[in-house]
Amino acid sequence: MPVIECDTESARRRLEDAGVVVSEGNTDHEQWRAERDGATAVAYDDKVVVQGSDPARLTTLLRGGGGRGHVYFDGASRGNPGPAAIGWAVVTSDGVVAEGSERIGETTNNRAEYAALIRALEGARDYGLDEVDVRGDSQLIVKQVRGEWNVNEPTLREKRVRARELLDGFDRWTLEHVPREINERADELANEAFDGA
Repeated sequence: MPVIECDTESARRRLEDAGVVVSEGNTDHEQWRAERDGATAVAYDDKVVVQGSDPARLTTLLRGGGGRGHVYFDGASRGNPGPAAIGWAVVTSDGVVAEGSERIGETTNNRAEYAALIRALEGARDYGLDEVDVRGDSQLIVKQVRGEWNVNEPTLREKRVRARELLDGFDRWTLEHVPREINERADELANEAFDGA
């Protein structure tokens, strides 16, 4: 159970800026409470105590963010176009600090890959990371976002612009194509979304 010594009002603002809902404390000793993805933060005088099954979901934000993370993304379409899903994970020295998966309706594989990349970058941004090393197993998306290949399809061009806006919000970033086995967690999450797990 991490205990973070900090200015609790600054910590509250960081959480709210990241979209975490902060509510009043349950007792006279608690200043406020916040919950996210299985973690609960409770603020006292000069500290915040984080509890729950996955405290890393809040500790990065409470410590003021910063630091470097690895970001993995994967999107898939069964049928191309067909039912599509995405998976993504953000990993720091604290372990997996954010991950997600969801079905995104009917679309193409390339659109699903872009959707996964954008959601992964939003997750890294929400956790306040300064530097990201982004990895995905779609060579097309990686080369288009890096500007090495042209993007002819208008919808993909819009998604490329959004991905670059998010990347440019970090102090430093890299984007690399990796084999599927390196991108295993994001791939698993996308498949879990398909299977309803």
